[in-house]
Amino acid sequence: MPSQEPDHDVIVIGGGSAGCVLAARLTEDTNTRVLLLEAGSAELPEAAADPPAWPSLAASEAGWGDRTVVQQASGAPVALPRGKGLGGSSAINAMVFARGHRTSYDAWSEHGAKGWAFDDLLPYFQLTETAISGAPGRGTAGPLTVAPADRPNEVLLACLDGAAETGQRRARDISGGLEEGFAPVDLNIVAGRRQSAADAYLAPALNRPNLDVVTRATAHRLIFEGMRCVGVEYSVDGRAHTARAVEEVVLAAGTIGSATILQRSGIGSADDLRQAQVEVFHELPGVGRNLHDHPRANLVYQAQRPVPTARNNHGEIMGLLRSAPDANGPDVQIIFIDIPLPNPVAPVTNGFTIGVSPMRPRSRGSLRISSADPYAPPVIDPRYFTDEADIRAVLSGIGTARRIASSSAVSEWGIEEISPGPFASDEDSIADHARRYFGSYCHPVGTCLMGEDEVSVVDSELRVRGLDALRVADGSVIPSIPSSNTNATVYAIAERAADLLRRS
Repeated sequence: MPSQEPDHDVIVIGGGSAGCVLAARLTEDTNTRVLLLEAGSAELPEAAADPPAWPSLAASEAGWGDRTVVQQASGAPVALPRGKGLGGSSAINAMVFARGHRTSYDAWSEHGAKGWAFDDLLPYFQLTETAISGAPGRGTAGPLTVAPADRPNEVLLACLDGAAETGQRRARDISGGLEEGFAPVDLNIVAGRRQSAADAYLAPALNRPNLDVVTRATAHRLIFEGMRCVGVEYSVDGRAHTARAVEEVVLAAGTIGSATILQRSGIGSADDLRQAQVEVFHELPGVGRNLHDHPRANLVYQAQRPVPTARNNHGEIMGLLRSAPDANGPDVQIIFIDIPLPNPVAPVTNGFTIGVSPMRPRSRGSLRISSADPYAPPVIDPRYFTDEADIRAVLSGIGTARRIASSSAVSEWGIEEISPGPFASDEDSIADHARRYFGSYCHPVGTCLMGEDEVSVVDSELRVRGLDALRVADGSVIPSIPSSNTNATVYAIAERAADLLRRS
């Protein structure tokens, strides 16, 4: 029989970026008892603290090891890394900390979400950060200390010079959400070490008597009395437990985790639940729908001049630009990376990469559980590049990237494009290469869509529609992905969720 744990006021399921924020903020009130459950470990690999080592983390015990189904565009599955352990994906990601451009938040209201425009989120963005740049609109007293790379890699600075040489705008603060152009991007690196959500938010709160943290805790399903969520069943090392919440349960397990916990609890599309042999408790067809992500195509260059050893996160400088003059905001990101990423053409030992990603993709997919077993991998299908607009955006970005690579500032490195290479010279061949050899930028969002219409999963206060005392507060509620890396937005969502919980 499951053991009964002492009651808490709030149970937070998921100890990633959002969960760490919620646990820290809610327990600032000494009368609020919080239980934080995390499926991964409290101890992460030593490489997690070392910024250049992050590419090794996805395949470690700090990652879930997810893969999509075979994708229509490429004919192959795609790795979809996400963090497992305190700090979640903030403990294994590339440490880029940037708000999407303000225009990319306009679409959040299309399903009726109220009060989630960029200006509404701005105070919560500011709460998260101490931005060393001092740029307008940035936070000055938040837990996260964010700044551009200390001593950017010289090859990346050459790319930045090449962008300016080819007519691209030089931005002051590409991380703030107000500018387009190219600039060094803010990073979650402090004194040469990664700063995760666990470092910045959770660690200072761990000694609070009103906070309990349980790691290696796999959530099985939510518990209801009538339509009210009163707790969760979970297991640690094979032993079952039941935890009860007096006030609310908050799912903060991420775009994959939160949706699958709802589905295992009988909440979702009736067809999906029956296919997984789960009894329907509350039909909510939007659960698992609207899955989308930033795909990224890479141009890999070989250099004759030795590229300096990485000191920071590899991707220290990025650009945000429009794929067409009439676009209603920037919709392409170009990121300069100081190592040659693996490519399908030929191995490169000395070089660099220019990544190109459609920042406002139209392609939409789905996520569903395969069974009620909490350890069974879900069926993940983002349907990358199934909307032709995403390919058009990538083609525009690749054209810009190639012009930058051909600039005199970059040519001084004696470069040769290895992948796609000179044979990909027309739109059809470039598009074919992008479809076949892209990867995930690891920014999945949307499976618990926020809004006020019938396809929405949560309302504008993050409450699960039709149920009581249950909210979702993580990247899964994002209706339309911001035009940048998503971690900064997830932090802001969690800050606002904590505010909503305090006022409820």
